[in-house]
Amino acid sequence: MRGMDKQMKHKDEGAYYLVDRIWIPRYGGLREVVMDEAHKSRYSVHPGSDKMYHNLKMTCWWPNMKSEIATYVSKCLTCSKVKVEYQRPSGLLQQPEIPVWKWEQISMDFITKRPKTASGCDTIWVIVDRLTKSAHFLPIKETNKLEKLTRTYLKEIVSTHGVPISIISDQDSRFTAHIWKSLHKALGTRLDMSTAYHPQTDGQSERTIQTLEDMLRACVIDFGNSWETHLPLVEFLYNNSYHTSIGAAPFEALYGRKCRSPLCCRGEQKTQKNEPEPN
Repeated sequence: MRGMDKQMKHKDEGAYYLVDRIWIPRYGGLREVVMDEAHKSRYSVHPGSDKMYHNLKMTCWWPNMKSEIATYVSKCLTCSKVKVEYQRPSGLLQQPEIPVWKWEQISMDFITKRPKTASGCDTIWVIVDRLTKSAHFLPIKETNKLEKLTRTYLKEIVSTHGVPISIISDQDSRFTAHIWKSLHKALGTRLDMSTAYHPQTDGQSERTIQTLEDMLRACVIDFGNSWETHLPLVEFLYNNSYHTSIGAAPFEALYGRKCRSPLCCRGEQKTQKNEPEPN
């Protein structure tokens, strides 16, 4: 705390702030409560230590905060069960052109063979904006006809973000079908297919899929229920959490700021009920 006294401010509700970040004291185990909420709750779903630190540092502060968060995450049993090291696929990587605007260049892929849910869904359609890294995770059936997938694409992507300039995908038969190609020719969207020589173009979908699968496994371990139940909140958390590749949350890149989450509200309420640490 030495040298920071002048930067600390005491506000009416009894809390101390370092500029606009609330100081979390050790009093009453409050730091552990904050870290539990930022890591284990339904509104956080086990982020890594770097992501958790960047998510918290926007609103909270305490001495040695980053190292304490790293130690906390390293001891999480659920993380040790679900996190797997991401392996880059073999083959030559081809760097695509750099996007100049949001949702003009996207990538997409499918996660198949998921446990079938009550609604019959067994596949997740992952669609990612290459510029902001924001994503949509759409539950579908592997047996869905291409006409239904086309309607879903128009409803969930085009109506929200407009028509993209290009789409990166693999050689899945759904993406190479005549009706899919005809739709995008009419829309003016270029289809860029990866090949056996270039198994991935920029790896965006693969990295997103790895993160999504880790988050869904953690949800099922901690909270039960089917993966489809957790998918909407997982999509929100993915988009509202810090991403190293862009130095911000996808929602920050897309909207200019992070969206307000239930975790923010609960954290504010709990902090206001606790007194600052006595000298």
